[in-house]
Amino acid sequence: MPELPEVETTRRGIAAACHNATIASMTLRTPKLRWEIEPALPALLAEQPILSLGRRGKYLLISTQPGTLLIHLGMSGTLRVLPHDTPVKKHDHVDILLTSGQVLRLNDPRRFGAVLWHPSQAGAIEQHKLLAKLAPEPFDPAFNGDTFYQQTRRRQMAIKTVVMNSAFVVGAGNIYANESLFLSRIHPQTPANNLSKAQCHRLVDTIKQVLASAIEQGGTTLKDFMSPEGKPGYFVQELRVYGRDGQACTQCGKCINKVIINQRASFFCAHCQPLKKPRKPL
Repeated sequence: MPELPEVETTRRGIAAACHNATIASMTLRTPKLRWEIEPALPALLAEQPILSLGRRGKYLLISTQPGTLLIHLGMSGTLRVLPHDTPVKKHDHVDILLTSGQVLRLNDPRRFGAVLWHPSQAGAIEQHKLLAKLAPEPFDPAFNGDTFYQQTRRRQMAIKTVVMNSAFVVGAGNIYANESLFLSRIHPQTPANNLSKAQCHRLVDTIKQVLASAIEQGGTTLKDFMSPEGKPGYFVQELRVYGRDGQACTQCGKCINKVIINQRASFFCAHCQPLKKPRKPL
């Protein structure tokens, strides 16, 4: 699934095409992806200038005067900039044709993505039900070690589950949670409230560094993701634990292990990330 670095890579990849652009028309080839697509969108967006292009969590935000499009790439979606006469392929579900002659084309084989509409009269886009409860962005100063430490004091769930919860931090999906915990030398099954303040600070700093590095390298391509230019992400070359069960740890040479936590595959080195016994309550 495209995670925050992949979505940010997509945003950056389509930014030049969207800058000072005007939507000429919109084509919907399917009425529904994960959710129904507002059928009035082609009429609403025709001849509308794009005011801004943003991202919140894993949602791309294309703002216009009538409202904002929220686009989610789902499990295998891509949003690419193409010449307007590029032949339509299977799973090309949505086109946003620009007056420049370029088209933003959404391809989604599994149809787990989404194209949603938030009208301007409904208030600020931050009030949309899918965005309102999201935690701060990972690079926001509001996401810091002190706050994270306080948030985890009453959380006995595995720290990896907390890291992946968008109520605590946005964008640290499965790949990047595994990598961040490894670099922080924290076992993924460690109860969240067992982390020290120093560990919380180290983990927050590492999450920021891992996500920044992944964005710089265009994300991680495992199966489906490609950038708007059709290029793979190269962070996969830096994966230290994710998907490497049975292989040697890059730090100590011991074997990488795999365990299922909250129905998600988790990878770790038991030597570099020892699971310590919970501290006894005071």
